[in-house]
Amino acid sequence: MATSPLPAAPAASPEVAEIERALNRITYLSTRARQHERLMALAGVPLDRAAVALLRQVADSEPLRSGELANRLGVEASHVTRTVQQLQKSGYVTRVPDPDDGRAQRIQLTDAGRLAVEAIRDAGARGMQLALEAWSTEDLRQLATLFHRMVDDFLARAALVEEGEG
Repeated sequence: MATSPLPAAPAASPEVAEIERALNRITYLSTRARQHERLMALAGVPLDRAAVALLRQVADSEPLRSGELANRLGVEASHVTRTVQQLQKSGYVTRVPDPDDGRAQRIQLTDAGRLAVEAIRDAGARGMQLALEAWSTEDLRQLATLFHRMVDDFLARAALVEEGEG
């Protein structure tokens, strides 16, 4: 069955184009290998970026099946399987029976995994605190509110596209 192409989106406003540019800049800065290595050194956690992304996702919504993790991370299931195996060998995650399907398993953080996520988040927040130390509390609150709103809108839009409505 052939799928029809998505309709062309309207041209972006200059404000949206600037937001997109700023997001690309911050994504680049936060995903550089050197930045990741610095963050892992501060956190005392020797993990690659894929493992950190998976740990964070499990911490925010555990326990999940591997397929659901792959969906949420936007990666292939085989990638999640390899990363989970690595994290399991390191003692950060464990597999538990799925209460809804006895044949399936879910991925759950261990105590070591929870401590690792806390250390990573703390190290990241400390670095961000230093970078934003001149910002007022109100500006920080407003930025956090707008970021959460933007992410919620992105997720809602992605759901519409997946349903074929957008």
